Amino acid sequence: MQAHQFLRREQVLQKLGISRTTLYNLEKAGRFPQHFMVTPRCAAWRADEVDAWMQQRAGVSVPSAPAPDVRQRRHAPGRGKRQQAAA
Repeated sequence: MQAHQFLRREQVLQKLGISRTTLYNLEKAGRFPQHFMVTPRCAAWRADEVDAWMQQRAGVSVPSAPAPDVRQRRHAPGRGKRQQAAA
């Protein structure tokens, strides 16, 4: 029988390079393995499930976020208070 390795929250975040909010949003949406509670204050994920998720994601193309609509800006970029005060 093989012993399972478990990853704590900080280890998962470091391994994936995502924020805590993103991790929990993915988990809540059912797009990431669910954590379990080792103790009342200690959440963990199975390392093999996280690795499998990473392998699955490696083959998936994720569309990039759309560029911001610069026409919706209230003021021109680079025209902050400092530059206006100096003028």
